[in-house]
Amino acid sequence: MSGLRVIPTWRHGRERLYVCLTDGRNIAWYDPEASRVNLLSDDRRDDVLEALGPFLTGQVTVGPPPVPTPAELARLSLHPDDDLAPNRPGEALLVALDRDPGPTRRLRADPRRHALEAEQTVGETLDRMDAAGWHALHSVPLPGGDRVHHLLLGPGGLFAVHSLYARKQKVRIADPMVVPGRREPRPLLRRVRADAARASYALTAEVHPVLAVVGPTALTLTLPPRDVRVLTDGDLHGLARLGGVLKPADVEALHATARDRGTWV
Repeated sequence: MSGLRVIPTWRHGRERLYVCLTDGRNIAWYDPEASRVNLLSDDRRDDVLEALGPFLTGQVTVGPPPVPTPAELARLSLHPDDDLAPNRPGEALLVALDRDPGPTRRLRADPRRHALEAEQTVGETLDRMDAAGWHALHSVPLPGGDRVHHLLLGPGGLFAVHSLYARKQKVRIADPMVVPGRREPRPLLRRVRADAARASYALTAEVHPVLAVVGPTALTLTLPPRDVRVLTDGDLHGLARLGGVLKPADVEALHATARDRGTWV
């Protein structure tokens, strides 16, 4: 027996299996997504592979950890309080509702809870694009108290996604006005464009505006809005098929910049 233990963990949405000595020190880890076993020391190579044997599948690369890229170094040097990557979909609304839940009894549902449902629905869809080489950040703060609901980065470019709750409602759009159900029209597309423009300025890269309408019974556009994608939550996954704009290294570098709170303030 080698006396080694294998401990599975999840970090940033990726599974890793750490190989530890009896005193808890790590001597290696297995990254299933990269099909790579990283050895901190080659002395116990055979013991490590024996311990990981039940978990290894297919062709696996074995060797010392790769040299971190500039994007990885930037992430490693980022203070946890300044890292936006752990934000949950609707993070800002979750915090606001925790601080002020509002009255327990009211005739109408708190609109913040509808907005939260929309952001969580959209955010969960965007998070599932991770396997296709995309990254999603949520509740990205902007100066003045505004925020980008979701920032999506991947091979097809960068997108600032604004979530709109419209469950069981007909939505009519006449650029820039958006009318969900029987509510008053409001120039929401101006807000969507402004958020994308501010994100473009912060990242010095083109960011495309997207309005994600959650749960509508019908979506009517008088004319296709200028430079804004209008999608239902069921159509958002189509963004994952876009490509040919950014290389993987560019995506990682932009993600490292975007997840830093200091970039936005």
